[in-house]
Amino acid sequence: MTNGSAALVFDTGPMRHFALRGWLGVLKFVAAERRVVIPESVAVELNEQCIAEPVLRQVVDADWVKIDRSDDLAFVLAFADFERRLVGSSGENRGECGVLALGKTRGYEIVIDDGVARQIASEESQSPGLKVTTTLALLCDAIRQGKLTVPMVEQLADDLLSGDYYLPFGPGGFRRWSMEEGLLEL
Repeated sequence: MTNGSAALVFDTGPMRHFALRGWLGVLKFVAAERRVVIPESVAVELNEQCIAEPVLRQVVDADWVKIDRSDDLAFVLAFADFERRLVGSSGENRGECGVLALGKTRGYEIVIDDGVARQIASEESQSPGLKVTTTLALLCDAIRQGKLTVPMVEQLADDLLSGDYYLPFGPGGFRRWSMEEGLLEL
């Protein structure tokens, strides 16, 4: 396993919805000096969605987003294990498989919001090196570091919700949720 602690590997959902709603630059800003990585399986999902949503091209074409095309045995075996556990008959969740496999084999911090994939990551986190976070936790970290403000993230969250992105609260609920979860003290 290589030391990937300086990298964040993102799933399709955050990259897609932040791009669709015009907030992709926030992810770049929050990542700061850390590399932003997407596995090839996420790039494939985004490329397929570019037909209906051309704005998604900005994710796969961004010079600050590295597409990881790993094909070594450790990665392939980890991907296959996650694929067996996550991918349904329609082929959904392949992006999550790539994210989890990169986290497990490279030590990248994975940013994944999907509940089922996070549960599997939680089970896997018993092994050293798998670090899991959510998009909201990254945003809360940025608030604590003074990079973002609560009103800005409230607006961002409400905007994502209006674009059908699932968050664990409704419109106007970010501040209360973040305090209840112990992520922010306001």
